[in-house]
Amino acid sequence: MSLLSDVLVILLNGLQQGAIYVLLAVGLSIILGTLKFVNFAHGALYLVGTYTGLFVALNVPLSNGKLAEWGFSSFGLDIGFLAALLFVPLFVFAVGLLMERYLARAFYDRPDTDQILVTFGLAIVVQELFRVLFGSNSLPFEQPERILSVGSFAGIPVSGPIALPIVGNFPQWRLWVIGITAVLVALVYLLVEYTDFGLVVRAGTRDAEMVRLLGIKITRPYIVVFGIGAALAGVAGVVGGPLNVVNPTIGTNILVPAFLTVVIGGGGSIAGAVVGGIVFGLTTAALVAFAPAWSQVGLYAIAAIVLLTRPQGLLGDEEVTP
Repeated sequence: MSLLSDVLVILLNGLQQGAIYVLLAVGLSIILGTLKFVNFAHGALYLVGTYTGLFVALNVPLSNGKLAEWGFSSFGLDIGFLAALLFVPLFVFAVGLLMERYLARAFYDRPDTDQILVTFGLAIVVQELFRVLFGSNSLPFEQPERILSVGSFAGIPVSGPIALPIVGNFPQWRLWVIGITAVLVALVYLLVEYTDFGLVVRAGTRDAEMVRLLGIKITRPYIVVFGIGAALAGVAGVVGGPLNVVNPTIGTNILVPAFLTVVIGGGGSIAGAVVGGIVFGLTTAALVAFAPAWSQVGLYAIAAIVLLTRPQGLLGDEEVTP
């Protein structure tokens, strides 16, 4: 029974970690598959989402950085996690629209190396801007205790342990992260696969010139796709913030695993991003439990094996391989 319990705990931890990778990878994948744009600033969008969520949900003390020097002793509106979960995707979606319009669009017909250089440069600029403003110290992003608290209604508990069969006590917030990710990915999949908007996007991926000849302004759905991908990164920052360290380097730290997730699953495939994220999450959880020193190496080993045996990824199309 103890062995089964340990296995189930690793499975749940892997699904939770994989959920963060999935949110990032789905956004990366739809941008890569639709726009053929390699966005190395995706981690910066995660960074923006985390700090924006922290700002909306809580009020944390500041001890260093320019804001502290300018007399700000604390940071945040302290209006609750639900407000952050609603506001941050909209805010990062708007950031994504601006990024597509004024940066990415100019590089669609440029080589991949140009796209990588300009977006990675942007990511470094954003990281250093946050470092200057907030300093290098980590900020506490406490897990929400309850959501939907209104008047006499105490709300729904989302923090603390919950008793599960066989597993025993398990952190509730990790289960919420898995559930939120599943809902959002399902909505994006339905949007892309079963709506007129998704039909235009998929047609533009195959033959953008033909879509334009049919009188459809392809730039409009493209900018929305970029915004959706950015919004998913923002959500990942909000739900993942309470589970990880929050400092200006989190964007660049999460970027490589997110791209490896896309590589494993296959660029342009939402299902592939989900599979890649789950594989990475389960691998990380298992290695942390049994061989912590190899936890990072294992991710690269899996990516190498997949690339050697199936270069387009597990569920990818060769036409959208980066």
